[in-house]
Amino acid sequence: MKNIIYLAQRLKQRRFLVLLLSVFSSVLFIQPVLAQQNWPQQPVTFVVGYAPGGTTDIIARIVANTLSHQTGQTFIVENKAGASSNIGAENVASAQANGTRFYVGSTANAINKSLYKNLNYDIEKDLVAVAMLGTVPNMLVVNPGLPILTVADYIAYAQKNPGKLTCASSGAGSAIHMSCELFKIQTNTDILHVPYKGSNPALTDLLGGQVNSIFDNMPSVLQQVRAGKLRALGVTTASRSDFAPEIPTLSESGLPDFSVQAWFGLFAPAGSTPQLIEQVNNAIQKAMTSAELRKSFNQAGIATPEAPNSVAAFNKFVGQEVTKWADVVKKSGTQAQ
Repeated sequence: MKNIIYLAQRLKQRRFLVLLLSVFSSVLFIQPVLAQQNWPQQPVTFVVGYAPGGTTDIIARIVANTLSHQTGQTFIVENKAGASSNIGAENVASAQANGTRFYVGSTANAINKSLYKNLNYDIEKDLVAVAMLGTVPNMLVVNPGLPILTVADYIAYAQKNPGKLTCASSGAGSAIHMSCELFKIQTNTDILHVPYKGSNPALTDLLGGQVNSIFDNMPSVLQQVRAGKLRALGVTTASRSDFAPEIPTLSESGLPDFSVQAWFGLFAPAGSTPQLIEQVNNAIQKAMTSAELRKSFNQAGIATPEAPNSVAAFNKFVGQEVTKWADVVKKSGTQAQ
């Protein structure tokens, strides 16, 4: 009888060990899968190619803050200004594809591919488009000291004073700059372009009267317009902005073919895994539903991306933008080294 009891106990122990080994093996198999869904242990950096204070910087900080709250991961913004955001783009294009460094790109990077002869990166080959972050209209604003109240006045002033009216920008090749170039093409005017290392320093000189005008992103100038420190003449999108419906479009102000919308998006280094790209895209899409983010975007005049904001859709969009702006660069005759 004792032998029978002993054998039964041994059998139970063996079954328990087999079960334990089975569970342990399953945990080992599942662990790497779960790890792929985790964020890196170190902070994730969003690199902005402009000085603090511009629209790219504003969007990057709002999104980074939202992602930090939603994921528990630390997201920080790093400004690497210069060369119309190319310094920042190059920094991420040469970074390790390990999910710790991303680039907050914009329309400028689609323009730069054809504008610059010798870039150290290719937006379509060395960076991977992850997700759209937001869109804004550009707004033509002038220093209120000028005798210019409308777009027609601006054109007339430029025609009477060739080369004397100045148009500032956040850098050569930015959407702000190319909005001015497109305007010059369509109005056959001679306006002097003055590039800066970001919208903030450009606006400082515009407010001080060192330059006359700028086709800036709406979030950068809207508060100055509402405070009466700058005068808005028109927005560059095909229809009026919901954030400033009282300001007419350039198309209804005598330029029916004028339409420019600035966009901003997140890019990863080439070589990033599809799983990582999808994980970040999903996080961005969730962030866009945040009430706090939408409130911050609305206050700044930024529109959230239209659905579906997928990886495939954003990649296709970036390719279309590269082609579109290459034509404008060619017609304008603008070239940067």
